[in-house]
Amino acid sequence: MRCKICGITSYEDAMLAIEAGTDALGFVFYEKSPRYLAPDDAKAIIEKLPPFVEKVALFVNVDAAFIDETCRYTGATLAQIHFDADESLYKTLKTPFLRVIRAQNADDIYRYSDEYRLVDAYCEAYGGAGKRLNIEWFENVDCSKIILAGGLTPQNILELKEYGFYAFDVSSGVETSPGKKEPLKVQEFIKNAK
Repeated sequence: MRCKICGITSYEDAMLAIEAGTDALGFVFYEKSPRYLAPDDAKAIIEKLPPFVEKVALFVNVDAAFIDETCRYTGATLAQIHFDADESLYKTLKTPFLRVIRAQNADDIYRYSDEYRLVDAYCEAYGGAGKRLNIEWFENVDCSKIILAGGLTPQNILELKEYGFYAFDVSSGVETSPGKKEPLKVQEFIKNAK
């Protein structure tokens, strides 16, 4: 099982997650988020990271040019599109991307089912709210291309492994406060996921 630790705001937290075995780190480029990181700060962290870790840049309500430029500048390797973008944005992007489905009902999880996508619980804020999806929606569903987010903790992912998700994405569930990771929670989350 793959893991992404999102909302990274410091080099120390990035290395904590990497040393615990994460596959990906998330950097939030949405200024209204308490986990927002300026591109210069993200670049300073990413430049010091070891190889073979995906660096995911999270965006909300921006255009393709901003996404491409920010990823190029910071060294992010994947853009996470955390808003309902027009198809033209995806066609214009030069950066590899991951769509996010902010699910409000069971039918939403079938959107873009032919591609890897992140499924999160819908809330007015974008990400990191700790709101959990109705897990019953995923019963008898092929979850092999779904990255599950929303309300995950080191404890509850144990019961979710049977669904066969491609990966888990956590932010608030491993924090002491927004943007500050708790080492034991990070380690336990990744150990339980894997």
